[in-house]
Amino acid sequence: MTPQTATVPTLTGWRDWRSWPRRVAYAWTRSLRFRTLVITIGATALAILIAFVAMALAIQNDLFESRVQQVQEAVQRATQSTQQTLNAAQIDGDGAALQSLWNNATDSIARQAGTDMIAAFRISDEPSTIAPQDFQRGGLTAGLITPGLRGAVQGDSQKRWWQSVGLPAADGGTVPGIVVGQQLEFPEVGAYEFYFAYDLAPEQQTLQFVQITLWLVGAGLVLLIAAISSFVLRSVTVPIAEAAETSATLAAGDLAVRLPVRGEDEFAILGRSFNAMADSIEAQIKELAELSLVQQRFVSDVSHELRTPLTTIRLASDMLNDQRDSFDPTTARAAELLHAQVQRFETLLTDLLEISRYDAGSVQLEYEPTSLAHLAEDVIASMQQLADQHGTDVRLVAPGGYSPVDMDPRRVRRIVRNLLGNAIEHGEGRPIVVTVDSNQRAVAIGVRDYGLGMSAADAERVFDRFWRADPSRKRTIGGTGLGLSIALGDAKLHGGTLAVWSDLGRGTNFVLTLPRQGQPIDGSSPVPLDPGEDGVSLDDLGLTQPITVFDKGGRS
Repeated sequence: MTPQTATVPTLTGWRDWRSWPRRVAYAWTRSLRFRTLVITIGATALAILIAFVAMALAIQNDLFESRVQQVQEAVQRATQSTQQTLNAAQIDGDGAALQSLWNNATDSIARQAGTDMIAAFRISDEPSTIAPQDFQRGGLTAGLITPGLRGAVQGDSQKRWWQSVGLPAADGGTVPGIVVGQQLEFPEVGAYEFYFAYDLAPEQQTLQFVQITLWLVGAGLVLLIAAISSFVLRSVTVPIAEAAETSATLAAGDLAVRLPVRGEDEFAILGRSFNAMADSIEAQIKELAELSLVQQRFVSDVSHELRTPLTTIRLASDMLNDQRDSFDPTTARAAELLHAQVQRFETLLTDLLEISRYDAGSVQLEYEPTSLAHLAEDVIASMQQLADQHGTDVRLVAPGGYSPVDMDPRRVRRIVRNLLGNAIEHGEGRPIVVTVDSNQRAVAIGVRDYGLGMSAADAERVFDRFWRADPSRKRTIGGTGLGLSIALGDAKLHGGTLAVWSDLGRGTNFVLTLPRQGQPIDGSSPVPLDPGEDGVSLDDLGLTQPITVFDKGGRS
């Protein structure tokens, strides 16, 4: 087994934009560095965005307010100076003098206000022969002045009013601007509305420059913080990744692997602690392995050593059992019990030797092409006498499983004998159904009884060594408690599975699934494990139905 470590998808894989969501989700869940870097960059970018937007708005407001204040001060100086000149002038009904005063006033006020965009409109509707005509200069027309602004200027002669407007640009577009309005009183003709327009294009350019500078600085800060975060995270996550990879390698069975220790910081302390733990685990595992080898050798040696005296005892018990009819009843019963227990002892020794071979990993399979359906027929025939003794009717249903499959027939026959023997013993005299079927990948055999069944907790432990669901229950065929454990080992040696389904009051179903050569089992079996509610019931079987074998064509 090789250790599995979290990796970030390669750069070439990111060229396929359609796989981005899946790859981002994979990197987010599997890479601590990627997740932390994304969170850091996202939080930093959001903080910089909020700060820079606030700064840009503050700068924009300051530039605008400063320009408005500057414009108002310029208009105030210009209008006060011009009004003083108008107040000191003497017209005496002379239209030429008034026109000359008008021209001088408009030129002076434009020069002092600092703008050529000026418009003036007479407020009074009374006719006058000497009143100067309304004028518009520098592109400021009456259409650019809103009725609201004109109403405010006309309604108050002492205040200045201003409003933001869009001024026409040379390229046909518009630029931001300000229009300031105030009344001026001309002698003998009344008040005029004067409006001054100012272009804010320079301030707009300044604001754009500031905003571009802020965005560039913000992007630079994000990249700089990303680089710093990546460096810091690498210095933190690389030791973590090494620890994860080392622990995975250690869990895979390489007990010699250790973490590299550098420096005296927290990671160095972690590395030394991990290495000390690995040393302790390695020592304990080696000690347990040695104890296991001693135990296996002891079981194997004892089993081998016991076979010789057991053979002698078995011969003597056979002779006594054969002559038991000539003994008195007590001696005859003792000879019969001795013979039965010697046979059980011999079976137990055989199973212990087999278990010791499994533990030592020295079991070898002898493959032969074998038909599982025919093998099941042979096992049922060999155990027919035992079934008759228990009053059990064994049914074989074989729609498949006739084609030969490479297997060790001796071990598979032992599995089927064990399953069928358990079904006969615990089937309460009810029918037993043996099902054989196959598909393109596997062959399977199921042994279903309709006895008392087991609880879910008991079914989970049924393959444990020497375990019995009911220790007080009497054994009738002399089992050793190792049969199902050996059967599970035989199934795994074939690359197959042995599973159990059981329900109290409904019986038990064991299913052995063996793969065909070169066809791995994909999790499903040709014989279903759970019979389900629609499965064959006990009433459907009947107690007198004869054993029937079906071939693939449905012929009996």
